[in-house]
Amino acid sequence: MINLKLIARIIGVLLLIESAMLLFCSGVSLFYQGDDLTSFIYTAIISAIVGVLLTFLSKGAEKYLSRRDGYLVVALSWIVVSIVGTIPFYHSGYIPNLADAYFESISGFSSTGSTILDNIEELPHGILFWRSLSQWIGGLGIIVFTIAILPLFGVSSIQLFAAESSSPSYDKVHPRISVTAKWIWGIYAGLTALQTGLLWLGDMSFFDSICHSFATTSTGGFSTKQSSIAFYHSSYIEYVISFFMIFSGINFTVLLLMLTGKFKKIIKNSELKYYLTSVIILTLIITVGLNYTSNYDLEKAFRVALFQIGSIHTSTGFATDNYMSWAPFLWGLLFIPMIVGACAGSTSGGFKCIRMVILSKITFHEFKRMIHPNVVLRVKVNEQTLPNTIQSTILAFSFTFILITLTSTLLIMATGVEFLESFGVVISSISNMGPGFGRFGPDFSWSGLPEVAKWICSFLMLIGRLELFTILLLLTPGFWKD
Repeated sequence: MINLKLIARIIGVLLLIESAMLLFCSGVSLFYQGDDLTSFIYTAIISAIVGVLLTFLSKGAEKYLSRRDGYLVVALSWIVVSIVGTIPFYHSGYIPNLADAYFESISGFSSTGSTILDNIEELPHGILFWRSLSQWIGGLGIIVFTIAILPLFGVSSIQLFAAESSSPSYDKVHPRISVTAKWIWGIYAGLTALQTGLLWLGDMSFFDSICHSFATTSTGGFSTKQSSIAFYHSSYIEYVISFFMIFSGINFTVLLLMLTGKFKKIIKNSELKYYLTSVIILTLIITVGLNYTSNYDLEKAFRVALFQIGSIHTSTGFATDNYMSWAPFLWGLLFIPMIVGACAGSTSGGFKCIRMVILSKITFHEFKRMIHPNVVLRVKVNEQTLPNTIQSTILAFSFTFILITLTSTLLIMATGVEFLESFGVVISSISNMGPGFGRFGPDFSWSGLPEVAKWICSFLMLIGRLELFTILLLLTPGFWKD
């Protein structure tokens, strides 16, 4: 039996939190005297009324969440919060098309960073701040925040934690997940504050510094400028953002281990080694390639390569250069980090490095097994043997990821978009990456996508952010059977 009352109560509290966020944006709008003030107040009132109503109707809810309840509350939370987030864009008139307004909202909360806007600098400060704030909240996950406050409901949070992130994770920092979530949010906020200060020291206004820090720490990629980070023409800003993008791609439990001084575990972390090695190798290859094929000197080639690899490997989506103008081999290399993404347990999207590590080990063992059929091999990650259930889950995830990518590419092509661009927007959406290829690359918005394609991409952003299974499970008849 699904505990609808408790689910309603949790979503009600999330809507009240979103209402407070909207009121904060209205304060920004009031400070800058923007014409979007009414839209934020109007949306905040709607969110608050629905939140209070759900909280009131859920009185007497049984304080227990099953695993099925966990999947349902996670899926509904993301859907409801992103729908409410659509209203300021639509009501203010700055995005008058409903498909476009929802696309922008889900792109924010899923920390994808793709945009349909062609006039970002003409938007009022309140709308710009809302875009960045939605990414910051969505980046680490509304549900992780829910886990941090869930003890208020007197229920276990393990079901929500499992539903929000289906990636395998092995480092248990604290026996209570709610405590771990609070520590993670502390690191998250600290990184954001530190980056804001560093960007403010550069040639960036305080408002832009906050917005870009929100978008970097969340690996979201929304900028307050149409030309993204290229607008500033600042090496200092590019290096600062590069560092924080790459740092934000690390598993946050690993960052917690750093703070607690458990460096041996960090050194032995297979995923971290894979991620950093990939960033270094790809950056060096592209640096040499740009230095050889373009008129970039070595420093500029390195800076552009580091920034673009950091942006794409972490699914942030910022841009300082149009990679479609590079030699085909160089921008073709970007497919690898675009699909893989960064570490599980980080704010980034994509397939995740830990799955690549495990799949490579499984494949290697299969080769050994072909040569020595009777050998007993165990897949180990971070000195821990993986149970067969996790290996099966990863294989199922890989098949599902490939199947959805191919099917969605064909569906986008059916709307009139050519293959490379269709594949690019699908990979970008499901990996929560941001820019794609061709007309939907770093120098362009996604406004030219047919409306049907925008709805498909919006769905892909949602399932990609929740790692496929959380949403897809809801579409199976067996999920709703007792």
